[in-house]
Amino acid sequence: MADLLEFVPFNFSVSLYAKEKDNILCSGMFSEVSGLEINMEPHAIQEGGKNWGETQRVGYTKFSPIVLRRGVTDINDLWVWFDTTAQLDYGHRMQGQIDVLSNHIAIDEKGTTQERKVLMTWSLTNVLPTRFKGADLSSTAGQVAIEEVTLVHESLTLMQHPQKESA
Repeated sequence: MADLLEFVPFNFSVSLYAKEKDNILCSGMFSEVSGLEINMEPHAIQEGGKNWGETQRVGYTKFSPIVLRRGVTDINDLWVWFDTTAQLDYGHRMQGQIDVLSNHIAIDEKGTTQERKVLMTWSLTNVLPTRFKGADLSSTAGQVAIEEVTLVHESLTLMQHPQKESA
């Protein structure tokens, strides 16, 4: 019998860790991630004897800030990292990972929730928080809500996960 599907609003899992991936220091689930962008500035060279056009070479590569919006976490670790970086350990950098998850959770006939599939992963190096905006306070909320977190970084890599073929 087919699995039942439940819609999930938080499709992006963000994990921040020191140098080793086995020790996650900060994490959260977010509804929106923007800024996954890399710009490479071309460098034009005029070669002697080549009168038709310029030779294009690779120039500086720039990474846009990543903005995480409408997130939740069950601990205040993202705030602690931001606060520590701003007040105590200026420039405390972490490594990061943003997992793009399938937007449905499979629930079988017995009501058992299956793991969500990771469709792709963006890896970040030398991540720094530059902005933290908390959500409006509500006494009925059971989790720490985060309206927006802005992160700057020095590298962005896309890792795609192979999809299993269905029979």
